[in-house]
Amino acid sequence: LKQLIYGLLISSGNDAANAIAWHVGGSVEGFVALMNQEAAAIGATNSHFVNPHGLTAEDHYVTAYDMYLIFKEAMQYSEFTQIINLQTYETIYHDGQGNGKEYSCTSTNWYLNGDAQAPDGVTVIGGKTGTTAAARNCLILLAKDSSGNQYVSVILNCSERQYLYQEMTGLLQKITG
Repeated sequence: LKQLIYGLLISSGNDAANAIAWHVGGSVEGFVALMNQEAAAIGATNSHFVNPHGLTAEDHYVTAYDMYLIFKEAMQYSEFTQIINLQTYETIYHDGQGNGKEYSCTSTNWYLNGDAQAPDGVTVIGGKTGTTAAARNCLILLAKDSSGNQYVSVILNCSERQYLYQEMTGLLQKITG
């Protein structure tokens, strides 16, 4: 389960999301019911999930504010924050026959992999990317200023990945401004 969570959060492994759903919820549908129940319990009431990975589906939607609430809830777990801060992850898992298989992945977050630069005075701790044809390019990010104050920033539905990071950098500049 731990290896799947790493693959899900670092490289957006949709297959990992499905495997986690089966493990935790007994089925994809069972897990999705838990997702919707937990989202409602933390006040994320303007969202509805029909799958565990966020791929486009009818009646599957989330708002920026609800993403913030869900992310904020996840931040209560130190391991979550550690995982979203990783540039890469390598592990060995065992297949159905017990054979060891190597797995490695690289973060899809441009701030972590060096394709984007945070403004001076801002440190990106980590975040989660998402891209679908319907939602386009999305990013939720945890950053801190030079005083250690933490900020969560959310941008959804951006037409281009490069533009997403330009917009996020502009938003992060407001931290120091």
